[in-house]
Amino acid sequence: MEEKNQTAQPVRKVLLAALKQNQKQNLDYELEELSNLARANRLEPVETFIQSLERPNPATYFGKGKVEELRIAVNTYETDLIVTNDELSPSQIRNLEKATQATVVDRTGLILDIFAKRAQTKVAKLQVQLARLEYQLPRLRTSMSVSLDQQTGAGGAGFTSRGAGETKLEQSRRRLTSEMVAIKKELAALQKDSQTQGKKRQESAIPTVALVGYTNAGKSTLMNQFLVRFGQGAESDQSKQVFEKDMLFATLNTTIRQLTLSDKSKFLLSDTVGFVSKLPHHLVAAFESTLQEAATADLLLQVVDISDEHYADMMKTTEETLARLGIKDKPMITVYNKADKADMAFPMLDGDAAITISARDRKSQDALLELIESRLFADRKKVTLAIPFADSAVTANILDEHELLAQEFNESGSLITVKLSSEEIARYRQYIQ
Repeated sequence: MEEKNQTAQPVRKVLLAALKQNQKQNLDYELEELSNLARANRLEPVETFIQSLERPNPATYFGKGKVEELRIAVNTYETDLIVTNDELSPSQIRNLEKATQATVVDRTGLILDIFAKRAQTKVAKLQVQLARLEYQLPRLRTSMSVSLDQQTGAGGAGFTSRGAGETKLEQSRRRLTSEMVAIKKELAALQKDSQTQGKKRQESAIPTVALVGYTNAGKSTLMNQFLVRFGQGAESDQSKQVFEKDMLFATLNTTIRQLTLSDKSKFLLSDTVGFVSKLPHHLVAAFESTLQEAATADLLLQVVDISDEHYADMMKTTEETLARLGIKDKPMITVYNKADKADMAFPMLDGDAAITISARDRKSQDALLELIESRLFADRKKVTLAIPFADSAVTANILDEHELLAQEFNESGSLITVKLSSEEIARYRQYIQ
């Protein structure tokens, strides 16, 4: 699908800043990711500053010398924005802004801003708004500090003005808390409908598969390739596909579609929001209900960009995020995607738990689907059923759901050979020969 035309926004120059606190920290990976996050928000990193410290400075996060470097860089590069690699406390942001005379945005704030701009559905917008309010609530004092200082600066009226400022701050807190309560109620109502639909899917005989993984690994591309071939109407109607673009967090929606394969096998495929390292806990909590599609799925497909040198870190990020959601020991196939960009052979199987592919390659798609079928329908057995003509509705129902392997007729009815699951074998036991 193509992105809707939008008015191009000017790119804004930004300085990146990070602390290296231990030798095990893969700072190169984190900074590359931070740079990509900045660009996803139309920011252009012009310089990166790194300081090695065992622990952050409680006042300014960075040490005095590095803070001075940042102040000079703000003037040198004529920028007014600094993005930090970690989440800072309200006081650290306030002090750093005062020392550098620039706006300071931490990693959490940057990701929240990206999510806010990308949210399309009502649920996604509410989830992001809730996460932003939870992030802003403890930071209200930072945003009020200038007005409070100005109020206390009036001669002889410092105490009275400070009280007024505190009252205004409390009013803001109550307003935000009230908004959060209202959003939670609205989300609960919307999610109740979603949970009802999810329960119906779980009660149906159709198995479910969820795409999970690092953002921009190719999940949406893979889903669209499957939809065009096996979805209903997606080949000619792009509105039935999911949005895809080479950028972080291209989509925040969880899309669920039914696929019907050539042998009439069916399963539901869902495309979930992508992960990123240090994903803010506000967002994980807000999107927990959306990501529960992964928790209830029969099989997970972890899509990995094998062409990225940091793919192992990305896999770790995915596994840690799933663990935060309580998703453990779930059947999974690791799909190493973008093998064409990595100059690797594809498709290439590694047992029944991993495969290397290129999402747009038809042979890769077939190999992955065969692997999915082997995992989803492992209990299927070939059986022959003798169904009387009087029960022709049973024959029609079975043939509507399964590929016919063989069929014969006799004086009493028909003999059909199909593959059935254990549950179906029990259901049709009276007909099995």
